[in-house]
Amino acid sequence: MLLLQNLAAADSTSVGSEGGSLFFFELLLKGGFWLIPIGIMSILAIYIFFERLRNLNRASKTPFEFMEKIKDLVINGDVNGAKLLCSQTESPIAKMIEKGINRIGSPLKTIEASIENVGKIEVYKLEKNLSLLATIAGAAPMIGFLGTVSGMIQAFIAIAQEEGSVSPKLLSTGIYEAMITTAAGLVVGIIAYLGYNYLVSKVSKAIHYMEYTSIDFIDLLQEPQ
Repeated sequence: MLLLQNLAAADSTSVGSEGGSLFFFELLLKGGFWLIPIGIMSILAIYIFFERLRNLNRASKTPFEFMEKIKDLVINGDVNGAKLLCSQTESPIAKMIEKGINRIGSPLKTIEASIENVGKIEVYKLEKNLSLLATIAGAAPMIGFLGTVSGMIQAFIAIAQEEGSVSPKLLSTGIYEAMITTAAGLVVGIIAYLGYNYLVSKVSKAIHYMEYTSIDFIDLLQEPQ
């Protein structure tokens, strides 16, 4: 109760000096303990998004001429040249093709299985931390709601303990401070959700391109030399 009264008094001073406007960071400071995990989640979500975006962009930068050069080298029997080209190209596709080239001379099913195994490993690397970003997208709003419920309970306890008439200022202060956590949780959750879906779409495109390239390479090995 004393804490709410102090906050109400501080809010009254702020309103008088700022003409009734509340600054964004002032609101955050009044959100309470539950804004700490929400803030940590926001930082983590931003880090995961940009770290994954950088890696996905790097992984999808396979030169268009890469497969054409690989085809020419394999057709001309320059297997070592094809291996060298793959080792100099930093991308999941290059690693898959390099594994297939290393298996040239083995049965076709063995080559397909080797390429598929490397592809699974590369897909796992592409999807790293995406599940954590999805968890943040779902958990942040729930923590915000929990903070609001906790704040409302404390506000009503303070009101119940208040003797005499309850000040509307005290009531409104307790309610809007409790609602801050919901707003913060929803903002973090929405941003994380949008970022997650954007990254998933980029991963899907990369996987389709990897599958297309591996099929193209297998077809190359089946062509009559």
